[in-house]
Amino acid sequence: MLDGHLLLRWLSFTLIVLISLPGPSTAYFGLTGNEPLSFLPLSSQPEDSMGKAHYKLCDRLKLEKKQRRMCRRDPGVAETLMEAISMSALECQYQFRFERWNCTLEGRYRTHLLKRGFKETAFLYAISSAGLTHAMAKACSAGRMERCTCDEAPDLENRKAWQWGGCGDNLKYSHKFVKEFLGKRSYKDLRARVDMQNTNVGMRVIRAGVETTCKCHGVSGSCTVQTCWRQLLPFHEIGKQLKQRYETSVKVVSPSNEATGEGDIGHPRGLQPLPGPSDPIPRTMDLYHIEDSPSFCRPSKYSPGTSARKCYKDKNCDAICCGRGHNTQSRVVTRPCQCQVRWCCYVECKQCTQREEVYTCKG
Repeated sequence: MLDGHLLLRWLSFTLIVLISLPGPSTAYFGLTGNEPLSFLPLSSQPEDSMGKAHYKLCDRLKLEKKQRRMCRRDPGVAETLMEAISMSALECQYQFRFERWNCTLEGRYRTHLLKRGFKETAFLYAISSAGLTHAMAKACSAGRMERCTCDEAPDLENRKAWQWGGCGDNLKYSHKFVKEFLGKRSYKDLRARVDMQNTNVGMRVIRAGVETTCKCHGVSGSCTVQTCWRQLLPFHEIGKQLKQRYETSVKVVSPSNEATGEGDIGHPRGLQPLPGPSDPIPRTMDLYHIEDSPSFCRPSKYSPGTSARKCYKDKNCDAICCGRGHNTQSRVVTRPCQCQVRWCCYVECKQCTQREEVYTCKG
């Protein structure tokens, strides 16, 4: 079990609040916020039993006026917002665990990163909107929300799903909620339009990943009656797809070559440019970035660098350590092994000792 202080420290790194950033965009959420939230447990107060505990959580999120109103109108929203932030942060760190930039979110690194138009910034926008869309759809089907329930598909089989224990994830309500929660953003400058494109990609990947799950009912396993409902892909799969789109992110430029400056879209050779300011954004699945990413090898305002980072020999040490080489440390570890399930009902394991080598990047 985590120590309380360690838990609070971890939460302050991963639970990112929504704030208003300068510029034409109106709302950001999740990993695209600037301020960490030191989240403390809600104290037990008389109003908690009256169903007002979520008001406190909504206030601690420091949402904008409209978003706070949306948060307060359903007791399940606040918890879902926090779940979305945490889920997005953990998935980002998982997808980049073998990379030079390993989704370092704490403190000034994220703040400076979000001021630039890197590929990593594009991924943060996409994974944040995907996390919120996914978490809200799942919260509906799990019965944690008052304003939504199972998937609102018009077919009879889906409406009968509850009878047989199936419940579709309500992507229709989730998508509508996320669009309203994030609000409309201005397309006046390049950065705002790129941010919106990357946010939309996160939601589109969720929508494209809907699968139909069916369950048969009948005597002796026969399929005389079949109930089907729609389910979202596991979020790990969503993160994997967004990571692939990060790898093939399209670079767009403006004449001023400024990440946050105004200007028309250039036409880089071999790349698909964004439309003009008055044209609609194409419904593509590509992530967009504006400028090349730094190497992330040495400590900078964007990352702590890769010194002392753990790597895997013959797999990624050369890439992560940026040619500086790596240190090798031998250690003895003891782990459970040869585990067996005993009747009834526990698992019995032996303790096996082995020597292993740990590789870390040189400074």
